[in-house]
Amino acid sequence: MSHLQLRATDGHSFSSYLARPEGLARGGIVVVQEIFGVTGHIERVAEQFAAEGYLAIAPALFDRQERGVNLAYDTAGVAHGFALASAADENGLMADLVATIAAVAHAGAVGMIGYCWGGRVVYQAGSRTNIAAGVVYYGGGIPQVVEPTPRCPMQFHFGEQDTHIPLRDVEKIRDAFPQGEYHTYAAGHGFNCAERASYDAAAAHLAFVRVKEFFGRHLG
Repeated sequence: MSHLQLRATDGHSFSSYLARPEGLARGGIVVVQEIFGVTGHIERVAEQFAAEGYLAIAPALFDRQERGVNLAYDTAGVAHGFALASAADENGLMADLVATIAAVAHAGAVGMIGYCWGGRVVYQAGSRTNIAAGVVYYGGGIPQVVEPTPRCPMQFHFGEQDTHIPLRDVEKIRDAFPQGEYHTYAAGHGFNCAERASYDAAAAHLAFVRVKEFFGRHLG
């Protein structure tokens, strides 16, 4: 596990967390952060994929506004993170993701997975980058950016008790992108993060089983 400095085509430099597998990688996976930055949770997600044989990397996508963002899962953290996410420029985000994809492309086909705000970013990356597959966990605000739709296979995970993302929003996404693979769980927002009160171990486990199978089909 190491930190790697990357540079986008517009000259912006940003940090990333790189988790290497043992032996030959079976592909690359870009892990896209929540509004809280590259937290310990996001680093552990990258390590989780490295343990499955992937070269995993988590870029610090808030570095354009504020470097080293690692916020607490509390009211202040939410407010700070939401402000940073709201100020993020889509073109800058995609430039950073293209550079991140390039950093792990030598490992093979590259997939992308994102959580919360990162889920929305992954949905957008599906039409603006060359990822082979994308996974969205409780991505908020996707109905506002539903077009253009992704060009690659996508898998979605939502909590049925998510007060931030009503199931009617999930249906709007499904209507726009019916070829996606959709799963819902009897859980709330952020159910995959053990550091949050909404963590649901059973839902997190089942979702990860499905993600492994999905990436196994599309990445190798």
